[in-house]
Amino acid sequence: MLYKNKRIALLFLLSVFSGHVAMAQMKPATGSNKKVIFFDDFKENKLDRSKWNVEITGNHFNDELQAYVDSSATLRFEKGMMVFQPSFEPGFVTKDGQHFDFISTRLNTRDKFDFKYGTAEARIKISDGAGLWPAWWILGYDNWPATGEIDVMEYVGEKDWVSAAVHGPGYSGETPFVNRLYFDKNNDVAQWHVYAVDWTPDSLVFKYDGKPMFRVTRMMTNNYGKWAFDNKKFLILNFAVGGAYPAKINGVKKPYYGLPASTMDMIKNHKAKMYVDWVRVTSNE
Repeated sequence: MLYKNKRIALLFLLSVFSGHVAMAQMKPATGSNKKVIFFDDFKENKLDRSKWNVEITGNHFNDELQAYVDSSATLRFEKGMMVFQPSFEPGFVTKDGQHFDFISTRLNTRDKFDFKYGTAEARIKISDGAGLWPAWWILGYDNWPATGEIDVMEYVGEKDWVSAAVHGPGYSGETPFVNRLYFDKNNDVAQWHVYAVDWTPDSLVFKYDGKPMFRVTRMMTNNYGKWAFDNKKFLILNFAVGGAYPAKINGVKKPYYGLPASTMDMIKNHKAKMYVDWVRVTSNE
């Protein structure tokens, strides 16, 4: 009987410990020297438009297949999570007369929140599908690429890796500053991960699940062009479909550029999603 009680007590302690671990994984950790300057955990189950802008397609880039719209068809909320969900809408016409067969969502914090230096992080999981192109990134206000772009996370349809990249004058487009993280077999892109960047006056250190995966310094970029990361920048989350980067990886041209039929069917069936649990920016100041 004594053995049985000890065993029950041990199982109870283990269950409590496991619960605390799960909660720790769900919530962003706060360092004692970190000041939170932006946070959204979507617990209101609606978009906080005091923090986020919804972009509408005007300029079009990278041969992407989607029009960006402001619609609950492509952005919804579920159990305190923000869910991006591109939709198949053949013949969709934008206000400026462009034609698309897909619609999706792109959010930014332009003129509502920006920062210079600190740590930006988001907890995200993504449906696996060739030619899907969701991204979490940071951009400056002036002309690209002189303003600088920080791609914290891009996924283009291979579930065992995601990439981080830096763009600036002389190192944009096919930038030399890009790196991939290959996930463990049982912990691919369809699982929850925290994607982050630590931004200082002289470096950008990308961290996935708290582990450094890529580092770019001012000295490194100066070999190509001016360091473009000493100005204020805003946050962007978007879900693109097809286009140049996926096509480069998968080589698909039909039925759409960078998007195979299997993924088109996935989008038609509303199974292509990016879940965002929370977004946080902290400053050391």
